Amino acid sequence: MAVTLVEVKTKKQLKTFVRFPHRLYRKHPYYVPTLDFDEMNTLRPDKNAAFEFCEARYWLAYKNGKIAGRIAGILNKRYIEIWGKKHLRFGWIDFIDDAEVAAALLGAVESWARELGMEAVHGPLGFTDLDREGMLIEGFDELGTMATIYNYPYYPAYLVQMGYEKDTDWIEYEIIAPPEIPSKVLAISDVVKQRTGLRVLRAKKIKQVLPYAHQLFEVFNVAYKDLYGVVPLTEKQIDAYIKQYIGFIEPDYLALVLDKNDKVVGFGITMPSLSKALQKARGRLFPFGFVHILWAMKHARKVDLLLIGVLPEYQGQGVPALMITELAKNFQRKGIISAESNPELEYNNKVQAQWKFFNLRQHKRRRCFIKHLAKTQTN
Repeated sequence: MAVTLVEVKTKKQLKTFVRFPHRLYRKHPYYVPTLDFDEMNTLRPDKNAAFEFCEARYWLAYKNGKIAGRIAGILNKRYIEIWGKKHLRFGWIDFIDDAEVAAALLGAVESWARELGMEAVHGPLGFTDLDREGMLIEGFDELGTMATIYNYPYYPAYLVQMGYEKDTDWIEYEIIAPPEIPSKVLAISDVVKQRTGLRVLRAKKIKQVLPYAHQLFEVFNVAYKDLYGVVPLTEKQIDAYIKQYIGFIEPDYLALVLDKNDKVVGFGITMPSLSKALQKARGRLFPFGFVHILWAMKHARKVDLLLIGVLPEYQGQGVPALMITELAKNFQRKGIISAESNPELEYNNKVQAQWKFFNLRQHKRRRCFIKHLAKTQTN
């Protein structure tokens, strides 16, 4: 039976779009659900500040009368302007093990790309670099994280069949917490403090961090600007991220490096692992999802490393050692046994070098695929 595509136009359809993966991965041991309200806010133009420079379309696929897949197409105009590449993004892609369904979904995005005069389609990517991105190609038997996409092994196989190829890869590590902070890390940290006068903000309450929150994202914009596909956050986006997320971070999981003038020059953001809690919540905070999440926040044994950034003029000077030392002390006190690095671009040697003194294993790899569209021939 042929695949039927339905473009999402209503709030009810968007809820179906958001919740489809929960059904596809029901009781899957490694899939970590997103929170429905968070996904809805990301996908709605009236909630996501990225729609100031983005357009998006969403499709649901049905086969034999049953929902069989979903996909988002995203036109990021600032990406095209900054990077000079006429590429349309796809994201939020999930489908049953069926080549016809996969082809129909990607075909919808490719068709829109051609209408817009785009030259390629690439993804999975989101509206910003803070959205989940990259299709898993290694590590299918590893527990996912709240910051990453989980997908079945047949996903990338079908993309290759349909003419998609590698554009870039991200790799991920599990970092084992040592009994003691490595002496070399401590030594580097001491030298950096003595030589530069930098210090790590020691905050006991998040209200002590909030005055620096905007600077944190300014550092993010500068530190990340040359990385794959990154588009700087706007003031409106920064304000939204501060309001939505910063207030929920426990100070022990955040490291801010300040200079002599009390300006932010580097940051590290981590979170207790919520993977198991999100599995129990199954996408919903109520009636009991928030209970699982609160318990995980207080009794974490693992952490997720979410973001790290250092101003270019301070890179290569050992600043990450300051952050690692401070966070490691907090983690030891809390009984943390391991950390998930989350995605790092495979060529980002500066980030990977900071783990060289730790016991770790590279256990996941994810890929951004690209398909160059053939130009329409005219007589």
